[in-house]
Amino acid sequence: MKKMRLIISVFVALIGVFCFAPTAWAFCGFYVAKADSKLYNQTSQVVLARDGDRTVLTMANDFKGEVKDFAMVVPVPTVIQKEQVRVAPPKIVERLDAFSAPRLVEYFDSDPCAEDDRNRLYQEAVPAPAVGSGGLPRGSLSEFGVTVEARFNVGEYDIVILSAKESGGLETWLNRNGYKIPRGAKQLLKPYVRSGMKFFVAKVNLNKYEESGYQFLRPLQISYQSPKFILPIRLGMINANSAQDLIVYVLSPKGQAEITNYRTVKVPSDANIPVFVKNEFSDFYKSMFQTAYVKEDRKVAFLEYAWDMSSCDPCSAEPLNQEELKQAGVFWLDNNSEDDVPSATFRRPFPISSSVFISRLHIRYTRDKFPEDPIFQATSNRESFQGRYILQHPFTGELKCQAGREYKRSLPKRFEQEAQTLAKLTNWNIQDIRQKMKLSISNLNYSWWENFLSWLGM
Repeated sequence: MKKMRLIISVFVALIGVFCFAPTAWAFCGFYVAKADSKLYNQTSQVVLARDGDRTVLTMANDFKGEVKDFAMVVPVPTVIQKEQVRVAPPKIVERLDAFSAPRLVEYFDSDPCAEDDRNRLYQEAVPAPAVGSGGLPRGSLSEFGVTVEARFNVGEYDIVILSAKESGGLETWLNRNGYKIPRGAKQLLKPYVRSGMKFFVAKVNLNKYEESGYQFLRPLQISYQSPKFILPIRLGMINANSAQDLIVYVLSPKGQAEITNYRTVKVPSDANIPVFVKNEFSDFYKSMFQTAYVKEDRKVAFLEYAWDMSSCDPCSAEPLNQEELKQAGVFWLDNNSEDDVPSATFRRPFPISSSVFISRLHIRYTRDKFPEDPIFQATSNRESFQGRYILQHPFTGELKCQAGREYKRSLPKRFEQEAQTLAKLTNWNIQDIRQKMKLSISNLNYSWWENFLSWLGM
């Protein structure tokens, strides 16, 4: 441990992938869609459950291809033993993704002519759509400078823990022992070898994989002690022809997680946008994120969600229960701190909300803009935040009162502001936006709405 300069939390190197509404109502609304990790073609996901110097990390495998070609290489701070490794339930990362994903919400304007509703905000909403050893030979220290420190099987995985004296020997050993790592690994492995780190290396045991009956590779979970909180993303840059997306779910008993050697900024949020975006939310969010990414010079981490795990507003998925949190690696819900991931036999008397805080960080990185491994820290800031985008549907009934006439006069300005906001967030063409808004308004089939089409220049 004395020789280590870089001590990590987690990363997976895979082959081939390495209103009108006032501020006080900021989190109210009716959930209708979410921007989850499936929006991106090449997205790695990791879960970090961390308290003090102790981390339980879960690595979701998004490997595409023949499982016999799967290889995972993760720098780790010390030799990992079998009891520190387990296979996590396949759905646990999906649950965290669904719970914390940026979301689209909608409101419906009430009738301004109804005395009882005049001072109320958007009380009606449409229903939400269902939006062992394995027979691996020991490397020869004299030939490759590589030592097999441990080897074992966990579920469908054959795992070896390696130490190395030089990166070229490590790359050669991996290739000769059937790990199909991409070319160019030598240079990216070098700083980890120089730091004295070990390497957690896994591939699939085909016989056990077929026996398991699972169609997809299950997440691997590792527990370890480490005083530093560093994420080694450089291995994810091997053979990368474009920017890579990484979503990190940090579970902490404290508060929001942030990166200390790069800026952590909140994704643009709480914006009123045109109602037609309901059918284009995926395109909207990808364009919005890319625009923000470029604006920040491509070298920040974006906070997409931060909340106590006990609640959400609005909810895109139910909060994880205590058993699911333990499956995700949360170990401090139990008094038994000696186990890597404690059993589920003991329940703390205090609410989960006081002991588990989730931060969702989205990093898009390239070798030139994110050359350093990001360093994380958990803070005491428990302020709630979410990427949230608002659809505000206008009232379409008869408006014969004075308040109704004032309401109608206010709408063109509101529509134009929504169009301008959408254009600014996404860099979409403003005239295209107005055209889609015109079609959306025309579909309402209320004669008095024709008065507003002139605002659109149609």
